[in-house]
Amino acid sequence: MEPVYTRLGKMKSIPWLGQTLASLCWIISVFVYTNGTEMSTADWLQLAAASCWMISNIASIIEIKST
Repeated sequence: MEPVYTRLGKMKSIPWLGQTLASLCWIISVFVYTNGTEMSTADWLQLAAASCWMISNIASIIEIKST
């Protein structure tokens, strides 16, 4: 059973911060790696995966009901 979090409490948790930071780094790395060249299909898929991970992290905060 998971502990009950407030929105701010979850955002301050190590797992949430770690996952959000990791997904942000992944998104940034796609643009750094392409270095101004045209993005390949693989680059777009990497960007989509990283963005979905970030959206999932944000959604986990939004779904917590305010008290």
